[in-house]
Amino acid sequence: MLAKRLIWMTLLVSAPVPSSFAEVSAQTVASNAQAAQADSGTSTDFFVMPGSDFDRPGLVPRANLNIGIGHTFGFLKKDPIGDELTVGYTYENAGNHGFFHTDFGSHTEALGVMKNFGLPKIKAVSGYTWIQAGLCSFTGNAHVENRLYDGESLGGVIHFNNHNSIWVQETYNKMPTVPWYTTTGIGYTWSW
Repeated sequence: MLAKRLIWMTLLVSAPVPSSFAEVSAQTVASNAQAAQADSGTSTDFFVMPGSDFDRPGLVPRANLNIGIGHTFGFLKKDPIGDELTVGYTYENAGNHGFFHTDFGSHTEALGVMKNFGLPKIKAVSGYTWIQAGLCSFTGNAHVENRLYDGESLGGVIHFNNHNSIWVQETYNKMPTVPWYTTTGIGYTWSW
């Protein structure tokens, strides 16, 4: 904090003194535009979650391969539900043996809204809530069974830098005619 103050003081002292009101106005407009752009917080996230889920009840490890993209919108920053819209595809092994693939699987295409939030006094970790809805198709039976999907997640993001992070999340999954279950997932995200 002291270093930031010293930098600002140095910049203020070394800044040229404007000679007219028009110069002051132009500098103010330019600095406000730069601040608004930096403050908008828009970014695009490409996420790959090739981790394992631990489906409960039973803590059965299953492959859950999730890929998707999300984009934050500056005008949604104050929206209580979310500031990032997402689209994703998930494959989950639904068989009773094997890890990566059996004849029984679920394929889910979902749209979502995510709310990112900071944690007090912690810069390297942030949190998020994520609500998703979509269509889940179960394969392996005589015919494909389609179900509406609802997923509600709470997670944390470990930031390595502005572009690389790890997501860890707990998700409550619900589909009609299928008992609800929770999953724990982990994945990698590239942001730009």
